[in-house]
Amino acid sequence: MEATEVRKLTELEDRHWWYRERRHLLAKAVADLVPGRALDVGAAGGGNTRVLQSLGWQAAALEYGPTGAEVCAARGIPVLRGDATALPLGTGSLDLVVAFDVLEHLDDDKAAAAGVFDALKPGGHFLVAVPCDPKLWSAHDDAVGHVRRYTRPTLTDLLLGAGFELEPMTSWNVLMRPLVSLRRRSSTGSDLDNPPAILNNALRAVITLERYLPVKQLPGVTLLVRAKRPA
Repeated sequence: MEATEVRKLTELEDRHWWYRERRHLLAKAVADLVPGRALDVGAAGGGNTRVLQSLGWQAAALEYGPTGAEVCAARGIPVLRGDATALPLGTGSLDLVVAFDVLEHLDDDKAAAAGVFDALKPGGHFLVAVPCDPKLWSAHDDAVGHVRRYTRPTLTDLLLGAGFELEPMTSWNVLMRPLVSLRRRSSTGSDLDNPPAILNNALRAVITLERYLPVKQLPGVTLLVRAKRPA
């Protein structure tokens, strides 16, 4: 992610409807796990790292670029500089790895998945969120450095191929997919912006409503899955 996008994200993440709901999804995904050592890969400003810390995890951020590392350090978040395809950690050293909106940026996502598998302890978990459906590809994907958008089969194959066991995969941002699809047709760059308070609150209400509706197997904008290194 470019430096300007990292700084923009950091400024927005505490109030922006998208990032607030992503933090909720992360907290829910680890609610039944015993806290241990965790790594937030591609942490940008470290918002998700802070969620893990608040839940009792010994969590650190991993950032490839200097801007994200500097932002995390300035916020008091332990941070490592490194490549997601070659984690700078020992084999079997982690209980949890989180990669939200990371794999789609990597030319070699197979190396990243294999590296995470190696870094996890037996029984450790890998939380993944990726943009889905190549039909939604737009100038936004180009602007933020995406290499691909995933489908359920391609994400499943990637993680099974690395040796993981998978829990049921779910979709997110289902209710607003028609709006996203329409906007992407005329997109000329990154969709990361700061909406007016009224719009932000309205979008937050819609995305919060999605928590309670049986839509998680319908087409959305993001795929979420929790994978496990076999014990």
